[in-house]
Amino acid sequence: MLDTLDATAVRTWCRLALTALGQAREEIDALNVYPVPDGDTGTNLYLTVEAATEAVESAVAAGPGAPDGLGAVTAAMARGALVGARGNSGVILAQWLRGLAEGLAAGGDAATLRKALPRAADAAYQAVADPVEGTLLTVAAAAARAAADEDGTLADTARTACLAARSALRHTPEQLAVLAEAGVVDAGGRGLVAVLGALADTVLGHTPMGPVALRQEFTLPAPDPHDACEGHARQPGHPAFEVIYLLEADDAALPALRSRLSALGDSLVVGGGDGLWNVHVHVDDAGAAVEAGVEAGRPYRIGITHFAEAAARAGRGADRPETAAAGRAVLSVVSGEGLAELCAQAGSAVLPADPDRPPVSAELADAVRRCGAREVVLLLNDPELRAAAGAAADQLREEGLRIAVLPTRSPVQGLAALAVHDSSRRFDEDVVAMTSAAGATRHAELAVAEGESWTMAGVCQAGDVLGLIDGDVAVIGTDPLGTAGTVLSRMLAAGGELVTLVLGADAPDALADELVALARRQRPEVDTVVYRGGQEEALLLIGVE
Repeated sequence: MLDTLDATAVRTWCRLALTALGQAREEIDALNVYPVPDGDTGTNLYLTVEAATEAVESAVAAGPGAPDGLGAVTAAMARGALVGARGNSGVILAQWLRGLAEGLAAGGDAATLRKALPRAADAAYQAVADPVEGTLLTVAAAAARAAADEDGTLADTARTACLAARSALRHTPEQLAVLAEAGVVDAGGRGLVAVLGALADTVLGHTPMGPVALRQEFTLPAPDPHDACEGHARQPGHPAFEVIYLLEADDAALPALRSRLSALGDSLVVGGGDGLWNVHVHVDDAGAAVEAGVEAGRPYRIGITHFAEAAARAGRGADRPETAAAGRAVLSVVSGEGLAELCAQAGSAVLPADPDRPPVSAELADAVRRCGAREVVLLLNDPELRAAAGAAADQLREEGLRIAVLPTRSPVQGLAALAVHDSSRRFDEDVVAMTSAAGATRHAELAVAEGESWTMAGVCQAGDVLGLIDGDVAVIGTDPLGTAGTVLSRMLAAGGELVTLVLGADAPDALADELVALARRQRPEVDTVVYRGGQEEALLLIGVE
């Protein structure tokens, strides 16, 4: 339990908030009926916090001279969120983070947090041209009021703010008729509860309060997001376009900009400060909205979405006709030169992964685009990438690409999927075959413990060799050979036809020979193949098919 927030705590909070939003992304998308029922609030919030998290990681990892104080790291978080904000809810959340960062610049104790949360709520309200209750703003205000009335520890303050936000979210349908009609709570408010839950978890050291505890409590029957999009496209009098851009402009230019954009449309949110702003508005005349930005300063990263076209693309979805001209590619995310070469030999494009910095959704989307194909199968080979890949896939589908994300949990499952890939089959048939091959491959790995920790197999100490089977620690040993032998024996006890061994960069030379001999003794009928993968995060990867 923390007594004060510091740079490390902010880094942990960002990571936990990203995880919470990743787990709840599809749920929040389904809740999205206001201000536009386009089913993307969860994705937009995830991308916004992903940008904030990436900015914090970059600030911390910048080396000598990198900002390590609370104020510097929270400022990096706020700027990252501002630059990467997506959609109405993302810009509001970015402004909330900016207000919080400004409040925490004075310190990270309980008293400062009690003042920072009201400042964050005020900043969010000020960013919205026409604030509406029953939204993220209402949830932020409730958390702020509760925190201001709290006189306990930092943990008390964080917990109180989160619980107040949850309570306010529960009542949002009573404040906004469109929510009551759809039978849902506010999507943006649900996202803020996840973020505040991650803050409470950071301070308390508990399981994140948002994604699991609230799923049954707040997920009510909601319209299908695709149907909602189509419904919006038919609504008379509703603006046809979403326009969003970053704007470099003097503070003095903002009043005129807000006035002009308010006259052009609705859902206007302008967040930022110090010469950099994120502008979001719904209009019928997208060109006029951009021109308003040109008159105020220098707009860039301009994004224009036509709601009707976006709905049509979403409606086509997986029913898009397949043509030979479309082309198909497979993209594998792996670390280690040997693994990358194996995937390339099997016909896959490769996105090299840094084990210390997993690729974010924008990097995954760019790698898919570089494949140059209209149909792409994405092999993640790491369960931690599922949320980022889901957000990237949503962006790519809006661009007309057909993409299937296979949530392979290990590179050995990815290799099994590649072995049955056949681009001459229909896309769906190919995806099913690859998914079946990956699912039929049990996987294990050997890793070295970095510190003392509780595991499914007991307590491990720094330097212990851990044998993980299907993601859970099953064996704790003192040497690689003995631990690997125990793991492989357990896996072979359930049968199999092929054993795949992928040696890591630090794997002992004798490891492969010992395991091949063990497999022959225990299961003479099983074939064994050995590869040098070169991965740094695991001494050994094992696959049994």
